[in-house]
Amino acid sequence: MAVQRSIRYVRTVQMQMNSPIHQSGPVLEPGNWQEYDPFLFLMEDIFQKGTFDFHPHRGIETVTYVIDGQLEHYDNKAGHGTLGAGDVQWMTAGRGVIHKEDPAPGSTVHSLQLWVNLPSAKKMTEPRYQNLRAEDMPVRQEEGALIRVFSGSSKGVTAPALNHVPVTMVEMILEPGASIVQDLPGRYNGFLYILEGRGTFGAEATEGTARQALFLSRHDDSEESELTVTAIEKLRVLLYAGEPVIEPVVAYGPFVMNTREEIVQAIRDYQEGKFAE
Repeated sequence: MAVQRSIRYVRTVQMQMNSPIHQSGPVLEPGNWQEYDPFLFLMEDIFQKGTFDFHPHRGIETVTYVIDGQLEHYDNKAGHGTLGAGDVQWMTAGRGVIHKEDPAPGSTVHSLQLWVNLPSAKKMTEPRYQNLRAEDMPVRQEEGALIRVFSGSSKGVTAPALNHVPVTMVEMILEPGASIVQDLPGRYNGFLYILEGRGTFGAEATEGTARQALFLSRHDDSEESELTVTAIEKLRVLLYAGEPVIEPVVAYGPFVMNTREEIVQAIRDYQEGKFAE
């Protein structure tokens, strides 16, 4: 019998204006490494062309979900590509990537970017990109509900995404009154983020609404678990859950390593042009 997940707490995201062309709101704030493990940081952004310039990353994966708009991606490894609404780019920075995300001309992009920690053994892995198009992702359908599986699985429907750290990422779209159950390994730590609508979540039917993050109860490694989601209004929600890395985290800007010495080395390697090799 699977244990039923409950909601530990709910957090409402506040958007703020950073410039005339960029507003943002932190869903997961940096620094709470143990609380969010294996996740580091999640930012919601609404932005126009010219907001972000080229910048480096090392030691992490970035998972970018496009809520709306056309997002162009440029980098020093894989060239150029465009993501549309509902698409995900899963970028493994590994030992080093220099990239830029920019809305297509005339487009305003609304996106979520999650940072996933890499374990020490994978910090310096070869960079890779996985463009996970919404139209190509496996889908689980039940009455009044569609679950799109970007990573991991949902009741036997498994995504093609490759993971260095086991992560389940699913998009749930439920009509009013519809209810689904999502299975998760007990050891996974995770949360939901509501994009649209209102629903109840978990064993105590905790209510949540748009722009709220709901953090799942944590359980024993040996247990299988389930999460119940029910729509009050038409509901669109993302679930992110993953296996904790349980290692020291030392972060400096776009670099996330295990020690201060590794951060110093990352800065040196970037300054010496080694990220472009």
